[in-house]
Amino acid sequence: MKILLIGATGTLGSSVHKALAVRGHEVLTVGRGGGDLRYDITDPAQVAELYDRAGRVDAVVSAAGHVPYKPVTELTPEDYLAAFRGKVLSQIDLVRQGVPRIAERGSFTLITGVLAREPIRTGSAASMANGAVEAFVRAAAIEIAPQRVNAVSPTVFTESLDAYGDFFPGTPSVDLADVAQAYARCVEGAQTGQVYAL
Repeated sequence: MKILLIGATGTLGSSVHKALAVRGHEVLTVGRGGGDLRYDITDPAQVAELYDRAGRVDAVVSAAGHVPYKPVTELTPEDYLAAFRGKVLSQIDLVRQGVPRIAERGSFTLITGVLAREPIRTGSAASMANGAVEAFVRAAAIEIAPQRVNAVSPTVFTESLDAYGDFFPGTPSVDLADVAQAYARCVEGAQTGQVYAL
């Protein structure tokens, strides 16, 4: 398959890229500052240009999304809007603009995260964004068939415990390789409207 991978140069994106390439897929990498194509998916005009440049693809895979982390009392309306634009609206737009541009039975795989179901201190904006993406996936799946849309919702990465483990006390971690395999399942499988929690 020809796969458009958003956020390909990040920690997760790099692992997903490797897993998909090993499985024989042609992966077209996209990032703000690196990759085959350089676009900012928070800008709808750039999303349109990205699809024009990429041409017909079989799958769109997102491993990108930025949200601010602060205590609730310090988060501003602009912070919540930034979380919505950075993780929710950007991925929704990949689907919205992608439906007429990907293969008839193509798929979208979006990224959410554990904070949708297990919140932490300073993570309310991330919890909001993750929950919104998951609700969108379930709703969009019933409208875009035979195209498919799913989400991968990992907990903290084992490889990132040194940096982020203190924010997730007592929470089991997940290896990046296992998260990447969940992406492969979404791309190659037949499921739709699913949120794969790892």
